[in-house]
Amino acid sequence: MKTNSNPPPAAAPPGRSPHHFHLLWDHELDELRPVLASIQRNRQDVLEHWYQLYVLHFADSRTLGKTEFLEIFGSELDATLKDLLDKNMDRFAADIRRSGELLAERSVPFSELIVSMHLFEESAATAFPSFPPLMPRTYQSFDKLSHIRMIVLADTYFQSKTAVSNARIQALESEARMLPPHARSRFHGLVGASAAMRQLYERIESAGATRGTILIVGESGTGKELVARAIHECGRNQTAPFVALNCAAIPKDLIESELFGYKRGAFSGANTEYLGLFRAAEGGTLFLDEVTEMSADTQSKLLRAIQERMVRPVGSTREVAVEVRLIASTNRDPQEMVRTGHLREDLYYRLQASVIQIAPLRERLADIALLVEHFIELFNGRRMRRDLVVGIEEKAVEAMRRYSWPGNVRELANALESAFTFSRTPVIRLPDLPISIAGARRAESLPPDDSPMGTFADAEREIIRRALEATDGNKVQAAKLLKISRKKLYAKIAKYGLE
Repeated sequence: MKTNSNPPPAAAPPGRSPHHFHLLWDHELDELRPVLASIQRNRQDVLEHWYQLYVLHFADSRTLGKTEFLEIFGSELDATLKDLLDKNMDRFAADIRRSGELLAERSVPFSELIVSMHLFEESAATAFPSFPPLMPRTYQSFDKLSHIRMIVLADTYFQSKTAVSNARIQALESEARMLPPHARSRFHGLVGASAAMRQLYERIESAGATRGTILIVGESGTGKELVARAIHECGRNQTAPFVALNCAAIPKDLIESELFGYKRGAFSGANTEYLGLFRAAEGGTLFLDEVTEMSADTQSKLLRAIQERMVRPVGSTREVAVEVRLIASTNRDPQEMVRTGHLREDLYYRLQASVIQIAPLRERLADIALLVEHFIELFNGRRMRRDLVVGIEEKAVEAMRRYSWPGNVRELANALESAFTFSRTPVIRLPDLPISIAGARRAESLPPDDSPMGTFADAEREIIRRALEATDGNKVQAAKLLKISRKKLYAKIAKYGLE
């Protein structure tokens, strides 16, 4: 929530202390009470609007489902509003840290977290009452409060990620020492025993031994961030920060300030200094996913930062030294991106010295069984359903080997997650897989002569029936699973006689 005016911060009146996080005075908290109370009264509307903006912004790439989103952010909102109305800033910080740990544990990307906080500001505005004489000061105080929240969240997020990463790295190193390179089937979170994957593991180890800039090229869904993390973990200082930014998820006009930081007063609403992701990754690795989504001007500044090992925060006249290894990625042909102007030629020449190519899943179908085993173990660990899934039938694995996987490993993970949702047995069966994967195999199982292939209507009826079965007849939840409106679901239920 920004205003065009940016008046200098008022001096605190005598006796109106403390100055919380060097940003917010007690008297400013008092001025915010009507606003906070209004958000509290309109809590459900604010949360719903916040989630709608989250879905609109991140679409299918979002990390959190609606239930998780409302549970995590709803609990934090309830707790922090009470803390602020009680003027208990220590408890306010503790409640934010708790949600920061949950978000880090859930592996929500940092860029998604920051954008979500900005979306909350937009949603909270819908609950603001009208204060004509105080509106500029009220907005400024709320903006300061938002900065405090982001500072605590960022600090907690990176501390939590580092702690989890350290434990994971130790386990991976112990496992890796027991296997020769030619026998590896898992490597720093990557799964596969095919020749393409074992060659990838070797290139990751070689890249990890240096501090040079790396470009990872691979189709969407192949696991480019996993490869970047593996390179970082194979380096000399695995406990140093690993900071990831999806350039496609951040508006182009915000990427520069996210990367290089900004000085207080650099623009309207910049009420404090922000270090930026380069300095947040000091001593470690900065991973820029989909680097071709940056503007040409930002790419030019990125190139200078790589070459000079210096960054200039927005609004500053001085450069700051940084020691960061940069790993970039793209899901497109980099040479074609240079030709079409999406990637600066000078930046490409800097990146292309060390390129790691990830094979698409259709070129390593022999890894399907290992990947299925991996995701079943992962989803069981997340307790996605009451009972555990103990395996998958061979016919289902055969159908998966016949499929071309345009969405790569991410699509495979989504297919198995769907099977977890719809399956009612401890073993995933062929009918539990999405029709796009299992359809061809199902057709083969039909009697060849006098039984015709099922129609589209048959398939649609079966999907709706399974959705209702999976939700115990809850039509609201079934409509959400099917991603259709309730009105449309009711029409389909009546059409197919599924009452």
